[in-house]
Amino acid sequence: MARIYLSAPDQAGTEAALVTDAIASNWIAPLGPHVDGFEAEMCHRLDVPYALALSSGTAALHLALKVLGVGAGDEVWCSSLTFAASANAIAYVNATPVFIDSDRTSWNLDPNLLLPALDAAAAAGKLPKALIVVDLYGQCADLEPIVAACHKHGVKVIEDAAEGLGATYRGRPAGSFGDLSILSFNGNKIITTSGGGMLLGRHKPWLDHARHLSTQAREPVAHYEHKEIGYNYRLSNLLAAVGRAQLGDLDRRVARRRAINARYREALSLPGWSFMPEASFGTSTYWLTCATIDAAAFGASRDDVIAALAKVDIEARPVWKPLHLQPVFFGCRSIGGEVAEALFRHGICLPSGSGLSDSEINRVIAVIKEMKR
Repeated sequence: MARIYLSAPDQAGTEAALVTDAIASNWIAPLGPHVDGFEAEMCHRLDVPYALALSSGTAALHLALKVLGVGAGDEVWCSSLTFAASANAIAYVNATPVFIDSDRTSWNLDPNLLLPALDAAAAAGKLPKALIVVDLYGQCADLEPIVAACHKHGVKVIEDAAEGLGATYRGRPAGSFGDLSILSFNGNKIITTSGGGMLLGRHKPWLDHARHLSTQAREPVAHYEHKEIGYNYRLSNLLAAVGRAQLGDLDRRVARRRAINARYREALSLPGWSFMPEASFGTSTYWLTCATIDAAAFGASRDDVIAALAKVDIEARPVWKPLHLQPVFFGCRSIGGEVAEALFRHGICLPSGSGLSDSEINRVIAVIKEMKR
């Protein structure tokens, strides 16, 4: 049988035509009409006025911090339960990360920890320069109190919606809440450009500055003139063509991942299994279906389940290891941490790609059910 991946790319069926158009028009250079179109279509989808298509979500995070003026001596607070890229960009600008624990309602950054911590930091005169809040596994954080608390203290918010495209928070789309927001189009995301990302925002000077930095910071003169250190971060026109095809298919992808999640919940309503909750304030895409496993109640641990699936060529993974536990960030301060640590110890991510067939999902379920004590 074919291997079942955690979140394999899923083609919309229109990618080839758009890529062929790019080739036929000879726009195979780094920029071109499909880049412009991709940015405009994402702005329309998220109701955000400005967008910048880039080579990765990490590049978008890096540029967000750069245009906000974050540098050495600054703190940037960040969700702890997330992929390392969310915090790696903080190191790129020589700032110091501080990690914040999750809540149990959404598995995202806990506002009840953030608000008093910001008040205490303000009283001590040591506020962070920015906060990176992650929309985890397809679900938004509780953004209203988070954004309000940051703005009360003059702290800029970067919404890391790399995993959240297609989700909503109180009827608004993920990626539209930060002073700056970022998306990822990596191969495992809900839409992909093979590799790519996007920076979005409402303040044109920031996006203009990021655009300048993303093309090696070349000045608008006839010769090559540079007054700042720049980066080669722009998305190619060919990959943007793929992104436009995938973005047009986003609603189907969200519906399919939600249907897969519902199937898992129905079939794996087993002792010891608790699925990541869908918070009342929004709608998740279930980019990945995640659950925690109580080994004593189920009769097998999370690692046992991952190993059993691997034996039959099915990919499953633990949930993210919290960043405050990552060796590269040892010594960095953490606000809380117990919730994220427990989720990591017991949490599993199941195959969730929108291209999975019902029979493939049933294969996953059958292996897990066979393990039930």
